Order: sequence, then structure tokens, then C-alpha cells
Amino acid sequence: MKTKEKETKKNQTAAELQTELAKLREKRFRLSFKHKVTPLENPIELRTLRRDIARLETYLRQKQLAGKE
Repeated sequence: MKTKEKETKKNQTAAELQTELAKLREKRFRLSFKHKVTPLENPIELRTLRRDIARLETYLRQKQLAGKE
């Protein structure tokens, strides 16, 4: 994820982050299933998806904590 993408993700609403997180989780599920059946051309994509999911979850948590203060 590039720097500009990270900044736009930080500025998104919680609902937008939730929908994008659901899409990434679905994509990761499909890729991991496909990887178990036949090897992927680029298995590093699984790692980047996992990190992107963690990044979005972090942004969501930051928004939750900011809302409680």
C-alpha cells in the first residue's frame, strides 16, 4: 500500500473501512483456498493482503478509540 493510499484510508469513515475490510477478507479467503488447491503464481500476494487487513483493522480501532475520548 502506497503512502497516498494509506492517507486516504485513514480519512475514510468507519463504514467505508468495514466494507473494504470485508472485501479484502473475502479476497484473502479465495486466494488461500486457491493456493491450497494449486500453487499461486505470486504467493507474496497473500502476505500483502494479510498486512492490508491488519492495517485496516488498526485504522478502525483508532477511530473507535478516538470516538470514546
